[in-house]
Amino acid sequence: MSGFRYQAARPDGAIVRGTVQAVTAGEASTAVTALGLFPIALEHAESAEGTRRAASRRDLAIVFQSISALASAGVPLERAIAASESLARGALRETLALTRSGLREGHSFSQALARERGVVPGVVLGMIHAGERGSQLAPALQQVATHLEQEAELVARVQQALAYPALLALAGVVSVFVIGTTVVPRFAELLGDFGQELPVATRVLIIGSRVLERSWPALAPLAALVAWLGVEGVHRPVTRRWLDETLLALPIVGRVRQALATARVTRALGGMLRAGMPLLPALEAAREAAGDFVVAERLDSARERVAQGAPLAPSLERERALSTSALQLVAVGESSARLGEMALRAGDLAAQEAERGLRTLVTLLEPALIVSFGGLVAFVALALLQAVYSIRPGVF
Repeated sequence: MSGFRYQAARPDGAIVRGTVQAVTAGEASTAVTALGLFPIALEHAESAEGTRRAASRRDLAIVFQSISALASAGVPLERAIAASESLARGALRETLALTRSGLREGHSFSQALARERGVVPGVVLGMIHAGERGSQLAPALQQVATHLEQEAELVARVQQALAYPALLALAGVVSVFVIGTTVVPRFAELLGDFGQELPVATRVLIIGSRVLERSWPALAPLAALVAWLGVEGVHRPVTRRWLDETLLALPIVGRVRQALATARVTRALGGMLRAGMPLLPALEAAREAAGDFVVAERLDSARERVAQGAPLAPSLERERALSTSALQLVAVGESSARLGEMALRAGDLAAQEAERGLRTLVTLLEPALIVSFGGLVAFVALALLQAVYSIRPGVF
């Protein structure tokens, strides 16, 4: 059985879209008709789902803040979604339109959102589903909006912290390329006219410049190929696991990555618990928010221990799933029956810890980049000056 995406007309003439599960297109058409609709177009959902991209956390936060505010004010959910649809872009806007169609067909909000796989994170769907089960959809929507806003802010801070080192590295690479392919070859032509033996540093510089000048047209496609292979390899579980293990093992990067994953997991866990979701399903959904393959595996192992009757905090500590400071707050929340509240506080604390770690990493990275590229430029200047000073006065 596979999914089919349909476009159909309602008895009142309105056009609706959605998906149904069926073995063949004929059965899918029958299923659409059974919903009281008139099928217009059918296609395999897999062909469209493969092109769906996840909406950005910032866009999701803006949309769900609007939906939450309108729903809390008493606006019907379908009207709240329709009013917020103009704030969305791309796949998210289409998802909201299909969600409204799903609501009119009798689906719940979480079910209607889940039909467009990949656009809305599973954590968000879990919070909404928990709120629907407990007849607390409005508080759940507010919790979703808060979670998405915190997630978007965390991502923005990480990008902001790494923006200057990335710009510095790019400027350094461009400078080296220009010097190696433009400046040094011209000096080499001038020095070659004198017919004198050049210093060792100058010869090394000229050889390196010639290699770069002749090979960069082939190196550019090769670099693009390596980048593409790297991106494809990251999507493979074995490569992704190895990469995440390597990053977690690094001295400073590992602590920052662990803190970021802890912030995402505990905030998602706290939000779902506050929305009324039981602990085991909340742990299952929170693993999606980790953003780290290894941390997600550790959460799975901890969840299995909890399912067997073990306490949560010792299970997380045994599997090293969260940072130490967050584990302490989780233990306090578990013992005081305030796990949701303490998990949210643990997320805030882990986010602050990740931000401090990022500042430390950037503080070390920026001087390292400056010294590296500065040293390379200094070597170029020294090699050229040695060549100029080695020219005997009689050749002029």
